Amino acid sequence: MFCNKFRQFGERDASSCPAGCVSLLGAMAGKGSILLILFVLTVSVRASESLNWRTNQNRVTADIHSLKLSPLLEQIATATGWQVYLEPDTTHIVSAKFKDLPPGEALRLLLGDLNFALVPETNAPARLFVFRTIQRNATQLIRAQKQNAGKAIPNELIVTLKPGIKIDELAKSLGAKVTGRIAGLNAYRLEFENEDAANAARAQLANNSDVASVDSNYSVDRPPLPSETSLPGAGPPHLQLTPPPANGKVVVGLVDTAVQPLGNDLDKFLLKSISVAGDAQLSPDSPSHGTSMAETILRSLETMTKGSTSVQILPVDVYGPNESTTTWTIAEGIKQAVDGGATVLNLSFGSEGDSPFLRDLLKDAIQKKIAVFAAAGNEPVTTPFYPAAYSDIGVVAVTATDHGQLAPYANRGSFVTAAAPGTSIIFFNGQQWYAVGTSSATAVASGMAAGYMDATHSPVDKMQSFIQTTLGVKSGPAR
Repeated sequence: MFCNKFRQFGERDASSCPAGCVSLLGAMAGKGSILLILFVLTVSVRASESLNWRTNQNRVTADIHSLKLSPLLEQIATATGWQVYLEPDTTHIVSAKFKDLPPGEALRLLLGDLNFALVPETNAPARLFVFRTIQRNATQLIRAQKQNAGKAIPNELIVTLKPGIKIDELAKSLGAKVTGRIAGLNAYRLEFENEDAANAARAQLANNSDVASVDSNYSVDRPPLPSETSLPGAGPPHLQLTPPPANGKVVVGLVDTAVQPLGNDLDKFLLKSISVAGDAQLSPDSPSHGTSMAETILRSLETMTKGSTSVQILPVDVYGPNESTTTWTIAEGIKQAVDGGATVLNLSFGSEGDSPFLRDLLKDAIQKKIAVFAAAGNEPVTTPFYPAAYSDIGVVAVTATDHGQLAPYANRGSFVTAAAPGTSIIFFNGQQWYAVGTSSATAVASGMAAGYMDATHSPVDKMQSFIQTTLGVKSGPAR
């Protein structure tokens, strides 16, 4: 049961809510509601205390004996992506143990006698208010913990050697283990015993004439899942696959999470999937991020080609079963996509980690007349977000619009070069889902690009002029 004050979307006053009132997630599937499901987060609060908030399953498990309120709310904000507000000077010691409860019941047990209200927002994260008196007094923003996205993995290096130089003897002399190799790039992923050993090796390699470059390996979080919705939609894309031309076949390399079967006669648009990160663990009940991006690309193709196209998608999974990937693994995926014939790359993810190794790889792809589209990020800030921020070498950095205006969640700044609608409807197993963000905007843009090239038989240069004219933006300077 949830408070009557929240039975209709948009009502904000919870001053008369009883202790523990909540607008449950089930109510968020109503018209106009959007919730971005971010990721599964398991955190060890203390050695004997843990909170596991599985947003992809709407289930929560906790074993907490004595924890202050603010750290708990930080964990919830981090796990869910909600904006969490607390009434100042509110204190509570959390003590709760339960398994696999829905979020509403979990909040009730975690927050005890405190009042709380979960309010959905259109095109923005939901807001959770925690208060002793009335909701409008919950004004203290509880910030999510900074995730490891964009953080260098401390005991790893990416080393590129000059042609003809072998890695094994060099790695042995450094006390490193070679954990990855990319054929054709002479690039290697090295793992060291600890951060100090990696730093010492970096110093040695900087003076080694056989070494072309040394780079950090950055972590990149899994992009958000779509959420289930009952909003009216136009149905799945309707496309006919036509034979490709003798020259100039257009293939969209979708470097992302794994893509599930699409159904609705759309699987013929998917080439054989590639994985560089192991076997993904996909739910049969909900679409993955990669699946959502694939259908968004196809819907954009439908618009651009009037329902008949030879464009196909090459899915490349760089996440596998993991909650994050790395710039090294992304580079592996991009290399596989390029070798597999991709003429357009869709990169609907990113982080704050600036990787010269990845930049050089994308620069090489762009010089081969491969178009690269990347998501600008959903903060919203002007901070460079990579690989989108490599727009100086030709990456199309895509931000999101909402009804023709910059979406409130979308990153902006001097690195952003294009803007596209950030909302897409996904049909999966007969159910409708909502995907919102610069990820979706990127898929819309790359689908438009591929569709334009296919429909007009135009080269990449002419397509880029079309995208700049149609979606190009001018942003303020980054700060």
